[in-house]
Amino acid sequence: MAISFHSSSAEYRLRQLGKTRLWLAACADQEGCELIDLKYIWCSDEELHRINLDFLGHDTFTDVIAFGYEEGSSIEAEVYISIDRVRDNAKVLGHRYRQELDRVMVHALLHLCGYRDKTASEKNEMTEKENFYLSLRDFSQGKK
Repeated sequence: MAISFHSSSAEYRLRQLGKTRLWLAACADQEGCELIDLKYIWCSDEELHRINLDFLGHDTFTDVIAFGYEEGSSIEAEVYISIDRVRDNAKVLGHRYRQELDRVMVHALLHLCGYRDKTASEKNEMTEKENFYLSLRDFSQGKK
C-alpha cells in the first residue's frame, strides 16, 4: 500500500501524515479495495479547472478529480484536489478546513472503490459513506 501526498501549483503541507494514511487505508480495506498506489496532489483552482477542461470537457471549478488506472478492486490512482476550492467550501458549509479536506479525500477514494453520485440515491449513499468514514477520523488534532 502506497499513499502519498504532493503539491503541484498549491503549497500545502498535510499534518498527521501517518494517521491520514492509516485512516484512508482502513477505509479502502473496509470497502474491499486494495491500495496499490494512491497519490493525492494539491493544486490551485486554476490548475484543477484546466484539468477539468482538458480531460473531462467540463468548464467548471471543482474541488476534486480522480483518475483511476486499475480495474476492479485494486486502486492505482491520482487524485487532484484544489486547496482553494476546499478552503472556500469549508467556509461556505461552516466546516473546519481539515474536515472538509478529509471529506474530499474520502469522497475521491469512494469513487475509486466504485461508488457514483449522479442520481439522488447514489448521492445519498455516497454522503452516508463519507459521514461514516469521517466519524472514524479523529478531528481532535490538526484543526486548521
